[in-house]
Amino acid sequence: MRESSLHDGETTEYAKQFIRQEYEKYKAQLDRNRTQYKIVSEVTNEDGSIVIEIKKQYNSTPVGDYLK
Repeated sequence: MRESSLHDGETTEYAKQFIRQEYEKYKAQLDRNRTQYKIVSEVTNEDGSIVIEIKKQYNSTPVGDYLK
């Protein structure tokens, strides 16, 4: 027996909120780990997905002017 699906290709408001929460958790984790970072651009698409361009520190390596 085949189950019907409620998914019609559109992103629900709940899913959009979940995506936003995951993004905020990611930034909080960077802050909590004291990772230096700079968000160069942030675009929220119609479907709720978030595309960011980020510069960040890896492995406690000095960043110099990279994040300015």
